[in-house]
Amino acid sequence: MWEEKDNTLYKKFSFGDFSKAFAFMTRVALAAEKMDHHPKWTNVYNQVEIWLSTHDAGDVVTEKDKKLAKTIDSLAG
Repeated sequence: MWEEKDNTLYKKFSFGDFSKAFAFMTRVALAAEKMDHHPKWTNVYNQVEIWLSTHDAGDVVTEKDKKLAKTIDSLAG
């Protein structure tokens, strides 16, 4: 579940290995590019952390972030 934290939506994802984590990031990158909405994220081995906020709206959570969060969840499987 995404948590609202410091004017962002935040979620940590875990995968079986680095390749699966990186494949997930690639799918998210393609979806984010189509939406013209790009996440802040980190990856260490099989862990991916994502923070979403809308920079154009003053770095707060908007419907754009909620929509991308739903898309990311669907890509995580």
